[in-house]
Amino acid sequence: MPMSAHFGEHITVDGYGGDYDRLNDKEAVFSCLTGLCDALRMRPLSKPHVQVHSAPDNHIKDPGGWSGILVIAESHISIHTFPKRRFVSADVYTCQNGIDVDFIIDYFKKKFQLEDVETHFIKRGLKYPEHNLL
Repeated sequence: MPMSAHFGEHITVDGYGGDYDRLNDKEAVFSCLTGLCDALRMRPLSKPHVQVHSAPDNHIKDPGGWSGILVIAESHISIHTFPKRRFVSADVYTCQNGIDVDFIIDYFKKKFQLEDVETHFIKRGLKYPEHNLL
């Protein structure tokens, strides 16, 4: 039975040296989610959910920030900011193939004024069947 090339694509972006004020701004996280969704022509299934976070009893590793997620028809976009560390960790996971990775990396760099990034590109579902198996 033939298989598709892959089910989807997952881009991770870990950004360093970001702007404290942008990383500590709930609206900046919200607009980043909606703006990227629009730019990639994805379809949101709801408004983004953004909330403050801090891991209980772990203020050394997680000194607080904002976490946001946007569930899209194609999967999700998530962002976690750590302003005191000038760090952001983001994921874009989509069942679209051929996503513009460089555009996504540049988008986060500009949005949070990042000095450096680490990124990973993962093809997901390499054995995902094209047709129902039943």
